Amino acid sequence: MTTPDSTVLRQHAEQAYAHELSALAAHDDRPRPPRWNLSPHAVLTYLMGGTLKDGTEITPKYVGERRLMEIAVATLATDRALLLIGVPGTAKSWVSEHLAAAISGTSTLLVQGTAGTSEESVRYGWNYARLLAEGPSEAALVESPIVRAMRTGKIARLEELTRVQSDVQDTLITILSEKTLPIPELNTEVQAVQGFNLIATANNRDKGVNDLSSALKRRFNTVILPVPDTLDDEVSIVTSRVAQLATNLHIPAQPPALEEVRRIVTVFRELRAGATEDGRTKLKSPSGSLSTAEAISVVNHGLSLAAHFGNGHLTAHDVAASLVGAVIKDPVQDAVIWREYLETVAKKRDDWKDFYKACRTVS
Repeated sequence: MTTPDSTVLRQHAEQAYAHELSALAAHDDRPRPPRWNLSPHAVLTYLMGGTLKDGTEITPKYVGERRLMEIAVATLATDRALLLIGVPGTAKSWVSEHLAAAISGTSTLLVQGTAGTSEESVRYGWNYARLLAEGPSEAALVESPIVRAMRTGKIARLEELTRVQSDVQDTLITILSEKTLPIPELNTEVQAVQGFNLIATANNRDKGVNDLSSALKRRFNTVILPVPDTLDDEVSIVTSRVAQLATNLHIPAQPPALEEVRRIVTVFRELRAGATEDGRTKLKSPSGSLSTAEAISVVNHGLSLAAHFGNGHLTAHDVAASLVGAVIKDPVQDAVIWREYLETVAKKRDDWKDFYKACRTVS
C-alpha cells in the first residue's frame, strides 16, 4: 500500500480513513470471508457510520438507505460481481472506493472505463522490449489491475463500464463466470484466488451508449443508487464533503452557513425534479445533471472566492458566481431556463432576495 502523504491533493480511502479501518479491525469479532480485512458487518459500519465500544466514531461514507449497502456488501461475499448504477453524482465511485478499501485494504486496483479502454487494460498486455528480446514470458507480461486482484484475492474496480466498447466489456465474461483468465501465448492461465471480486460502476444516463450484453449482465448483481431522498440528507452530504475538501485544499475560509448550502441544494433539487419542493410550480430542467457532487463543487468554489477575494465568509454573491456556471451548460437553452427559475421561484421567496439579486447580476 502506498505510504500516506498529507501533502497529496486527495488521499485514497484506505489512507484517509486508516484510523477508522484499524479501529474496526481491532473490535471486529465476526466471521470474515477469505482474505477480507473486515467482516461484512464491520464493512457496513464503516460505510454507514457508528460508534465503537471504545468510543471511536466511524463517520458515515454513504447517506442513504442502509439496505442498499447491505445488498452491496453481501454481493461481494458471493461469486457475483457488483454493478453500481445511478445518475451522475450519486456516489457510485465513492461507494466503490470505500468498499474496496474496507474489504481489501486497497482501492487502487482500478480500471477507468472510456471509449478508448482497450482489451489489454482489462486483461493483460506486453512489455514489447522484453517480448522482442526474449519472446513471450511471464517477465514480459504486463498484468491489468483486474489480473493483479485475481492473483492476490482482492477487490478490483472498473469505473464507467458502459463507456467501454462492447467487445472489451465481454472480455470480463470468462473472468467473472469461470474466475479464470487464459493466457494462450504462454499456454497457461490465471486463476482467481479466494477474496477476488469486481465492482463496476455505470451511469444510467449513458444507457444506449454501450449497453451490457445479457451474458455480462447475468454475472453482476445490480444495485441502483438513487439521488438523496430528502433535502436534509443532501444538505448533510454536501456539508460533510465540503468540510473534508476545504481542509484538504487548505481553503482559508469560514465553514459555509447552513442556509447558503440549503439554498444551493434546493436549487439543484428543484431544477433536477422539474418542480419546486412544495410541488406547486412546474419547472423546466436544464441539460446538466445537477448532481450532489456538483453541489459540493459549487460550495467549494464559492468558499474559494470568499477566501481569496472576499471577507472569508460565503455570501450570496459568491454562491451566485459559482452556481450559474454549474446550471448553465448550454448557453442558449439553459440560460432561458435559469432566468425563468429566478423570476418565477427565487424572486418570490422573501429570504432569497440577496440571492436573487446576486444571481441576476451574474446572469
